[in-house]
Amino acid sequence: QVQLVESGGGLVQAGGSLRLSCAASGRTFSSYTTGWFRQAPGKEREFVAAISWRGGVTYYGDSVKGRFTISRDNAEKTVYLQMNSLKPEDTAVYYCAAGRGFLVSSGEAYDYWGQGTQVTVSS
Repeated sequence: QVQLVESGGGLVQAGGSLRLSCAASGRTFSSYTTGWFRQAPGKEREFVAAISWRGGVTYYGDSVKGRFTISRDNAEKTVYLQMNSLKPEDTAVYYCAAGRGFLVSSGEAYDYWGQGTQVTVSS
């Protein structure tokens, strides 16, 4: 069993930066791929980024490539999402997820989800 708690969201101006954290509990966390998804009001959930269980491979959604960076510290059981050059369209609730599915850009690959953290980018 893995529990995930996101933090670090908030209000930021366009062009600014935020770093989200996803703190995990559970002894097997380090064996899971971990991903970030987001959902804006009235829109479908969108894949943001994912990182392999060892941290050697990363994946990004097209809309965040070059601006966001995902990383993990298995010793601390924490995954980070560094978000730079934020845009108003990045406004959403951001969710952390952990799983062992193959298609890391699909929510179906993940078994555990956090409660989400709100990110609001003002223009």
